[in-house]
Amino acid sequence: MTRRYQGTFVVRLGDADEFGQLRLDGVARFLQDVATDDWVDTGVESNDVWVVRRTLLRRLDLDRWPKYLDRLTLTTWCSGVGAAWAERRTTFELGGITLLEANALWVPTDSSGQPVRLRQSFFDVYGEAVRERKVSSRIATAPQPRDASRRPWPLRRSDVDVVGHVNNAAVWLAVADVLSVPQTRVCVTHHAPIEWGDDVSLVTAPGALWLDVDGAVRVSVEYGD
Repeated sequence: MTRRYQGTFVVRLGDADEFGQLRLDGVARFLQDVATDDWVDTGVESNDVWVVRRTLLRRLDLDRWPKYLDRLTLTTWCSGVGAAWAERRTTFELGGITLLEANALWVPTDSSGQPVRLRQSFFDVYGEAVRERKVSSRIATAPQPRDASRRPWPLRRSDVDVVGHVNNAAVWLAVADVLSVPQTRVCVTHHAPIEWGDDVSLVTAPGALWLDVDGAVRVSVEYGD
């Protein structure tokens, strides 16, 4: 049986926009936190650090978007694996209705930041059956059009996490700067980490945005139906 983990998250002031709706970076924080809580709850001792490579967020209920003080139930489980990555699916429920669903591709890394293969302890927790649910790690980058808008995206010390990279939820702040909520579909792909001291540009075009450093794409985002 596949392990499933549930957590309750309340939309607080720091998660909501001026209209009281859950911002996209708040969604990313909830996803990150429930994944961490699940892993800690397994009791597995490991020095590996999991980093997210891609998150696809879909809106399932077109009549409702999470708002300030909503008490959301997040359910998360492993929905597939590759040699050195795992897909985590998470649903956001309110009053028994699923509002959002996210599929995230996570990669375990060692102390040097290099990807490592999934260890047996992972399958001991999440079930041998997930070995049969293969997912691809192939990640493409949508090209930036020549007429795309470009502006600086300054980093803050508070954006950097314990891994030494700009945290995933902080990256979603750039997405929230461009996109209001609700959104029907948002896919955020991390091609390479953003680090403190990088000179980051936020590039935007209809249906897409990018964070690049010296012309090299570090994060790409596609959104819309």
